[in-house]
Amino acid sequence: MLAPPTPSDETRRLETLRGLKLLDTLPEERFDRVTRLAKQIFSTPIALVSLVDADRQWFKSVQGLDVSETPRNVSFCGHAILDDKIMIVNDASEDQRFCDNPLVCHDPNIRFYAGYPLSAPDGSRVGTLCVIDREPKEITDEQAQLLRELGRMVEEELIDADVATVDPITSLSNRNGFLMIAEHLLSMCVRTEQPATMLLFHFQNLQSIDDTLGRDSGDAAAVEFAHQLASTFRNSDIVARISSDFFCVLLAGTNLEDVDHVRRRFNEEIGDYNRDEDSRHEYSIGIDAIAFKPERHGNAKGLLKEAERRIYNPQETAA
Repeated sequence: MLAPPTPSDETRRLETLRGLKLLDTLPEERFDRVTRLAKQIFSTPIALVSLVDADRQWFKSVQGLDVSETPRNVSFCGHAILDDKIMIVNDASEDQRFCDNPLVCHDPNIRFYAGYPLSAPDGSRVGTLCVIDREPKEITDEQAQLLRELGRMVEEELIDADVATVDPITSLSNRNGFLMIAEHLLSMCVRTEQPATMLLFHFQNLQSIDDTLGRDSGDAAAVEFAHQLASTFRNSDIVARISSDFFCVLLAGTNLEDVDHVRRRFNEEIGDYNRDEDSRHEYSIGIDAIAFKPERHGNAKGLLKEAERRIYNPQETAA
């Protein structure tokens, strides 16, 4: 096994890493949404945002593992931060650097690894966004580009740490967070010629709940509805609260016909909830769907603008 060498800028790199104030903090949706998406896109059991500290790699976001850190001297990410290019290991059991690594010989039995080195605003490489499989695997140049784009989403969070991207009540992405990740996701859909569709949900009686039962009840209703959305849709779908009474879901690789089925199923779930005697609130939800058309909308902001206009004016139909 070859332990990762120490980068030439290690002192500055560690100062930068610790200055981000992310080590040993709680999980955050702004990072978890990217690892969920990476895990889905690459069909791997594991996806991580790993921060490489002095003697450990610590996972700010982890999908598919039950640990929060591993020693740096056995880490793949410690190697990945030595260069600004994606590090790809197709079969770790045949790579001299890793073939006798305990992470390869024992649980989690790593074979495939692809890691994008994450750069802080000063250029220091502080960690990686990586995807891991227990079977040998190869990725195309197109897939490598997708990993770069996902990595840049994480880097944007490092740069814009002071810009709120998560709704404090529901813990869903807020409007800023939605636009940040949706912009990248739609770009990927255009490049890979996949459809994308947005569902927009208007919680029509949320303000009434606020007014009649109080703000705490309104917040509780919003949280319950957010949980219903999150449990209904895929981990790779972007679920967001874009204003006090508007929620949205962006589904990649999904056309209007597919979404119509999901929409009907969700309406049935809302009906069941409203008929349940134990339900704390009755939902009145307006739902609309709109297919993303690059030539019409241009970007995520254009799609969101049209979707909101249509739900305020239900007589409008997509061209």
